[in-house]
Amino acid sequence: MKNASTVFYVSLIIVAGLVFMGITMPASLEKITSSTQAVITDSFGWYYLLVVSMFVFVCFYLLVSPIGRIKLGKQEDKPEFSRPTWLAMLFSAGVGIGLIFYGTAEPISHYIVSSPTGQEGTDQGIKDAMRFTFFHWGIHAWAIYGSVAMVLAYFTFRKGELSLISRTLRPLIGKHADGAVGKAIDVIAVISTVIGIATTLGFGAMQINGGLSYLFDVPSTMTSQTIIILVVTVLFMISALTGLSKGIKILSNLNMGLSAVLFLIVFIFGPTLFILNLFTDTVGTYMQNFINMSFRISPLSEEGRSWINGWTIFYWAWWIAWAPFVGVFIARVSKGRTIREFVVCVLLVPSLIGFLWFSTFGSAAIVTESSGLLSISSLAAEESLFGVLEGFPMSMALSLLAILVIVTFFVTSADSGTFVLGMMTTKGSQNPSTSIKVTWGVFLSITALALLYSGGLQALQNTMIIAALPFSAIMVLMVVSLLKSLNQEAKEFGLDQFRMNRKPTVDKQSKENVKEAG
Repeated sequence: MKNASTVFYVSLIIVAGLVFMGITMPASLEKITSSTQAVITDSFGWYYLLVVSMFVFVCFYLLVSPIGRIKLGKQEDKPEFSRPTWLAMLFSAGVGIGLIFYGTAEPISHYIVSSPTGQEGTDQGIKDAMRFTFFHWGIHAWAIYGSVAMVLAYFTFRKGELSLISRTLRPLIGKHADGAVGKAIDVIAVISTVIGIATTLGFGAMQINGGLSYLFDVPSTMTSQTIIILVVTVLFMISALTGLSKGIKILSNLNMGLSAVLFLIVFIFGPTLFILNLFTDTVGTYMQNFINMSFRISPLSEEGRSWINGWTIFYWAWWIAWAPFVGVFIARVSKGRTIREFVVCVLLVPSLIGFLWFSTFGSAAIVTESSGLLSISSLAAEESLFGVLEGFPMSMALSLLAILVIVTFFVTSADSGTFVLGMMTTKGSQNPSTSIKVTWGVFLSITALALLYSGGLQALQNTMIIAALPFSAIMVLMVVSLLKSLNQEAKEFGLDQFRMNRKPTVDKQSKENVKEAG
């Protein structure tokens, strides 16, 4: 393999072992992942909440701090992509299939099946359902992605390091970033990435199968999902071979366009006024309860804690498991942006888009359920979207459009994943070789199939929570390393002397540096 590193071969062996166990001993793998996941969620739930809240705090600190003027790159660097294309690429990579899968399923589950506050089927239950959906898909999720991406972009494009997780820790571990410790860190990042992407591909295959089953009675079986994954594998491999500026760029813009069409149709022909009112009300309650939800662990209620483990902890683990992949990808396309622009566009803009999406599709599901037209809550999660669309004009065409959106998100996520895994296992190459990308593309698909075969949706969730734990510790070190390096650079520029209600006292050269940094 051209330019393949030691990390590539070690990671491949570990992934192959996981796949082998999933295929030959599916029951054993499901049992091991279930018991391990239970221990992690019961013992480390508090840890996940604290760590993710720390990422949110750091991002907001950098947003308002003078340090936010510093570029993710050299001062003369210009962004490679336009802002709309940049936003489309990071959004497609960051949420993709998950937004479609849970757009109707999560709000309706919180409303009818299991409420976070025990208010199932009530008006208050509707408000709580949407508020916690915003919480799971909003600022916290993007703070996880943004933290990893910002660290990588800063050290890669400003400090000239290789685009590797290990190299961002040089301020903390020094020369060990180049040795065995650094390679071990990169292997953990690669394994976390493979499992995170494979899990999402599993979700995508299940929902495509669910849509075909709902519309055409195609059986929801392992065979059907295998065929779907194989077909989509061919599609994303073709895209991956065209490169970042063609395949991924074109697909990102395409699936954002298709998603916008689907969104507008549901918004216009759905309960528009209810959507707008619920969106506005939920934004307010989300902001009002932001801190309380961030640290909610329910220590005195076993039922409440079980809900948090199954939803909040699962989501935090999902975002962390995806963070190496999304972080490397967002960093790769964010060269030349200032830290402040980066935080605004990576945290706030995607969160707002997600809020509008969930308000629209969640409201449509809730109104359909409440009116008695169709019991959306009785459908499988992967079928709920198609149940909602059944009540719209041209429902068949809309459902086919939804399947097309899922496929394009599927292809984009896998395409981006092969590119990122190629970077991570070829010593940070900005353009990994075709053979490396093809190898990872095949292994992503095989891993998704192995996880589905060994236990379906639950196995996917269990494995992701397990993979996220070790990488979360690496993420904490990455953020500490970034703050240490930024603090040193702020002193060089005189930015540390800017304080509220204090007049800066910097010399002429420092003023010129500040001007350049801004």
